Amino acid sequence: MPDLLPFEKRRPQILHKYTCDTNPLLGCPPAERTLEQFLDYAVVNLDKPAGPTSRAAADMLNRALCVKKSGHSGTLDPAVTGVLPIAIGRATRVIQTILSAGKEYICTMDVHRRVRPETITEVLAAFVGEITQTPPVRSRVKRDPRKRTVYYLTVLEIHGRVVKFRVGCQAGTYIRKLVHDIGQTLKTGAHMAELRRTKAGPFDESNLCTLDQIADAHRAWDDHGDPQPLRRCLIEPERAVAHLPKIWIDDTVVEPMSFGAALAVPGICKCDDDIQPNATTAVMTLKDELTALGKAQMTSKEMIENKKGIALKTKKVFIPNGLYKPSKDRC
Repeated sequence: MPDLLPFEKRRPQILHKYTCDTNPLLGCPPAERTLEQFLDYAVVNLDKPAGPTSRAAADMLNRALCVKKSGHSGTLDPAVTGVLPIAIGRATRVIQTILSAGKEYICTMDVHRRVRPETITEVLAAFVGEITQTPPVRSRVKRDPRKRTVYYLTVLEIHGRVVKFRVGCQAGTYIRKLVHDIGQTLKTGAHMAELRRTKAGPFDESNLCTLDQIADAHRAWDDHGDPQPLRRCLIEPERAVAHLPKIWIDDTVVEPMSFGAALAVPGICKCDDDIQPNATTAVMTLKDELTALGKAQMTSKEMIENKKGIALKTKKVFIPNGLYKPSKDRC
């Protein structure tokens, strides 16, 4: 069975409340947005190189794309490479949904003395589940012990004292500290020799872009008018909420929600079947545009069966005002 983060194990069914149609003249399916729209509202799944900080890598991306605003999904140490989703323009607030999502890394650990491979495998398996970590001295958070969950820890290779493993863990888990603690348990000592992030919430290595690829793609658009290479580097912000439960709403409800209105039960067309009260939930149009994020006030079953009541309190709005006014003709 493959190693999966908790949200990847979700297999929600969609519950239908009403049969709803969407006006093709209002809004726009995410994949059909123009390149100019994407440059103001997109996510880049950057393959962070070793060397720069996460913020420096985001600044390099800004210069390559000629954009002014960006935000990244959790800091990687300068030496760490791999998946670093960076939101640009209006999408910066959506990237915060990934901060609390699970992460996956490939780690190379150097054990300070030779140990039998069977012992290493046995000790690593003991670190799956809830662990207690004290943040390292150089961390930016208070150095109090805290609980974190390791979802899986799989040995990939063992060559002498060098061990390569894959670890899926709760956000905020320090892999360098995990390696140190493994070394303590082995009674040999160990240190992290190399680390690469392979998943950050719903983003993985399947659609990574390097800074050079992004710069080349932008030049192809500038110099030759070819938008396709650059378009392939820009991901719909809706991908950033792929790990969240969802509610789909009627066209008539989108405009009030664009001003921050709460979502009442009659506006719901369908929803995932695993929504629980207080769960962070994504509200989508019938064209799968991200409308808002909010806190559910009832279960999925109640949303479908109830005739009235507030289903969700809106916390963040993403869809612009006016996009779903019937007089507008936009797409």
